[in-house]
Amino acid sequence: MADPQVHISTGETGANDSVGDIEMGGDEGVESVEVEETAAASNGGDVAELSQEESNPPRTTFIDYLKSPIVELLIGTGDHQTLLTAHQALLTRSPFFVNAITKFSESATSRRIPLPMESLDAVGCFLQYLYTGEYFPRKLDDARDTAGLEQDPDMPSIDDTGDQLLKHARVYTLADKLGLPDLKTLSHSKIHRISSTASGEIAYARYVYAHTPSTDTTIRKPVASFWGQRSHVLRHEAEKEFKDMCLEFPEFGFDVLSFVLDAKERRGTERESRAEEPKSARKRARNAV
Repeated sequence: MADPQVHISTGETGANDSVGDIEMGGDEGVESVEVEETAAASNGGDVAELSQEESNPPRTTFIDYLKSPIVELLIGTGDHQTLLTAHQALLTRSPFFVNAITKFSESATSRRIPLPMESLDAVGCFLQYLYTGEYFPRKLDDARDTAGLEQDPDMPSIDDTGDQLLKHARVYTLADKLGLPDLKTLSHSKIHRISSTASGEIAYARYVYAHTPSTDTTIRKPVASFWGQRSHVLRHEAEKEFKDMCLEFPEFGFDVLSFVLDAKERRGTERESRAEEPKSARKRARNAV
């Protein structure tokens, strides 16, 4: 699967570059703020005006983001490592990176965060989203929100391998790890705009059940629903893969079966309701005497 067209500056850092140790800095700054506020109050300062200033902090501009330190993200392991860079102020939108960045000292000459288990393509999509609010391929404009995605020239129109589905599924799980619910929602919405085959859907289902918790019904329930509604057709197109999937992930088979049985139960209840409805009584016309 081709990587998205993301142009992100990269840098190489020597092995001897120092990485900052954990320091609990900033105490002096906090104390100075407390002293200033106390002095203002003791000198008859307007407390209401001060509170209003606190509730309306200065607006952060995009230039402010670009002025922040550069952080290196080392993706992969061994010979497959790739070094990406991003501005620290943008990365701090993620609680995961906030925690990692607090371990750098102010005097650190190198700020590097290893991500050995993450997909390079998914991290690239994440960085593109940070800087632009979207990632490739973007959703096409549609008032009904049912349109597809812009065409990737390196991808077929029908996803036969599951690569296109997996691209957005990996962004979804990465967004969950980084604590970015908006990116999770965006990537999940793109999954349902892809046309795929039974083989592609099996590959996608395997990834979902291998990398998400059973409590994540947002992404798991549509997978079970998809197979529950089309299993009579799709199962014959990929019968062996479907069987292997059920054996490898029993929860998948149970979820599909539960969907089928629930749908059957609802249909039975609807039929019973219609049968119990009172029928209108029509009087026979009387013969004239």
